[in-house]
Amino acid sequence: MDELIESILDYVRSDYTDYAIMINGEWGSGKTYFWNNQIKKKIESLKLNGKKFTTIYMSLYGISNLEEISKKIFMETSQLMDKNLRKYMNAHDLTTIPEYAKTGIDMANFFGNATNGSKIDYEEFFSTDDKVLCFDDLERANVDVIDILGYINNFVEHDHIKTIIICNEKELSTKIKSSNLEMKTFIATYLLDKQGELNKEDKPMVEKIQEKIEHVFDKAIDYERIKEKLIGETFEYAPQFDYIINGILMRYESNRELIRFLRENSELILTTFQKSGTKNLRILKHALNDFNKIFEEVNKVYPNTNNRVMQTMLIFTIAVSFEIKTGKITKEKFKNIQDNEEYKSILVSSRVLMDNRQFYIKEFDGNYYYNFKAEYRFFKFIEYYVRTRIFDMKIFKADMEAVNASPQSRKVPAYKKILVEEYWKVQDDKFTEIVAETLEEVKNGELELVDIVKLFEYFIYFSKSNLINNDIKTLKTVFLNGMNLASLHSSYCPNVDEELGKVVIRDEKEYSNEEMEEILDRFDELNEQLLEKEYKEKADEIFKCIPIRMEQFYERFDKECMNIPILKYYDPFQVFQRVSCASNEDIVAIKEKIVKRAYENPEITEEEMESLSRLKNIMDEYINGKDTTIKIVLLREFSNELAEILKPAKVKSEFEK
Repeated sequence: MDELIESILDYVRSDYTDYAIMINGEWGSGKTYFWNNQIKKKIESLKLNGKKFTTIYMSLYGISNLEEISKKIFMETSQLMDKNLRKYMNAHDLTTIPEYAKTGIDMANFFGNATNGSKIDYEEFFSTDDKVLCFDDLERANVDVIDILGYINNFVEHDHIKTIIICNEKELSTKIKSSNLEMKTFIATYLLDKQGELNKEDKPMVEKIQEKIEHVFDKAIDYERIKEKLIGETFEYAPQFDYIINGILMRYESNRELIRFLRENSELILTTFQKSGTKNLRILKHALNDFNKIFEEVNKVYPNTNNRVMQTMLIFTIAVSFEIKTGKITKEKFKNIQDNEEYKSILVSSRVLMDNRQFYIKEFDGNYYYNFKAEYRFFKFIEYYVRTRIFDMKIFKADMEAVNASPQSRKVPAYKKILVEEYWKVQDDKFTEIVAETLEEVKNGELELVDIVKLFEYFIYFSKSNLINNDIKTLKTVFLNGMNLASLHSSYCPNVDEELGKVVIRDEKEYSNEEMEEILDRFDELNEQLLEKEYKEKADEIFKCIPIRMEQFYERFDKECMNIPILKYYDPFQVFQRVSCASNEDIVAIKEKIVKRAYENPEITEEEMESLSRLKNIMDEYINGKDTTIKIVLLREFSNELAEILKPAKVKSEFEK
């Protein structure tokens, strides 16, 4: 780094230059920090012919026209021109105004400050041998880079001002090639068609269009040409991350506890940053800002949290930030993991059963936690905070209660030592005990249905590996009976593929899948029964709101019943009794909701046809022979609407409208 600094200073000290220099480096790698904290200070401490150097820094980020650059230069120099300019030029035998000074004059006129000559020191203003211009973020400007470089060339070639350009040439190259791509593609296609090349099958169409775009619009060649003319030297910026990270930490000096913790773990920050495989310090800054919030909340609510846990939180915050914000993964990879237990479960299945579908989590853990041992390595509240920018106190407290639970309350059940813990770390005599306890829990149906299915996969593996003496057929009988008992208290599993996807067969050629298939088939049957049970309970809760708690009925019906065949799971006679006891206004509202839902969700209505038909018949029987009242009229209209719904073609055509 010292060599780079000295090379830049040599350029500044040179008596005569007609070229600029470029500092090239990746986004977020600290180039601007390098300018502000090292180069700028060094330059401004130099003297040339008794004059101190002045640096003028301009970020081109978001610049949409060249005039904005002039404004920026003007605001930096704060020099205002007036009518005495000509007098000064005559006195000093000047025939032309330097490009650099023109910018100041134009902007002074623009701001209405071309009067009061006493404010201007033209001797100072026209001097260019002690000015150093720095243009940053070249690739982020919204102006054609060729135009910007041509603009900068005025200062370099005509006024010989020392000029430094900071950019990311990799991104610049991408931007040049991808700018106005739709327009370029349209014109390239038009030209190929005119030349009779479009329909020829000598090469792929995409390749033809790309070649034509490069031939007609190759701005990269223009860029290289003007760069060769303007840029004398290009320096590759290779940051000293330990130095920069130390500077980043200084912003937390006002928080004694936090800065002490960060200083003590600066090596941990550096190694985690390096494991991210990027050089983006900007993401690291954001991650440390997030950790600042996390550290404060933990210390405020859970002040006795173990230091090892805080270190793990620091690693996890930085790691998740880089994984999400660099686009290495989709946010869904972490979104579906609910807690540390599930995270560990995925790790165990990926190691034991070679689950390649969970390869990313295994790779993430192996990379960031390599040689770092910790029981808790996944914090849902941190992942959620980084992903959504919402610090959810409910999730935070759930995580922290689990982390800070007493050893007694944290006693892990036997079956979880297989599904969640790294069972191979258990002593042999203890392993036998764990297997026996788990089989007893399965036999008695004490576990969730889906967990029993997962465990069966492990027990197949244990049996084939001779870790247990139980044969697979005997195991299958125990597990099937246990599943039947478990279904009496288990909850419906809505995400079957996701849950069972955490455990996959190690090698399908190694053994037959017949036993596993039978377990899975039985699970599907029982899980479907649990779904029906859940729907019946939901239907009972919701329809019992009629006629007394109508507001609650409307709210729950809209939120919970639009995509499930709820009418299939509640006795039509009970529906009619409740509807007929409702007010006339509510009868109309209920009818409209059912009709609207039927036309918007014909697939759901298809499953409810039998119930709707019975409901209509019950209404018709009740109405028959009754004296005409408003309620009878409303119920008849309800029945007529049901008759329309019961015509499948009608429902479909209305829905298609």
